[in-house]
Amino acid sequence: MAQRSEEQIIDRLFALENEGMADQRAELTGERFLSLIHDPDSGTAYVFRHGLDDTEGSEVPEGTEFWEYDTAEQAERAYAQLLTEARQSGELVEEDSDEGLGDEEVDGAELRDVYSADDDDPLVAGEEAEVTEP
Repeated sequence: MAQRSEEQIIDRLFALENEGMADQRAELTGERFLSLIHDPDSGTAYVFRHGLDDTEGSEVPEGTEFWEYDTAEQAERAYAQLLTEARQSGELVEEDSDEGLGDEEVDGAELRDVYSADDDDPLVAGEEAEVTEP
């Protein structure tokens, strides 16, 4: 597997986090976040600290950092240590945060009733019957 650049890793971590794949995510002061993320594709675990992305992915938010770990246990210990430090310094806003995730303005429209037009739908079945009759 080819080595990923720092920008590629950050992009991947933002994507995983926005898809709700962070194992843990805490909100810090100054609209910053600390996340524990296991990448299912590589098996690598990360601790990811970043601010909000107001540029829709065109720039990496200032102060973005990540730490890469070979095992989930190592990443979990590092995340717990950083969370403890944030709590002690008064930077921890919320320990379990989904703030800024899944924004419909960024992610697109919400799909509803994706399978509503299946064969069991009486409106669709009725339309088909009307079309096939002479």
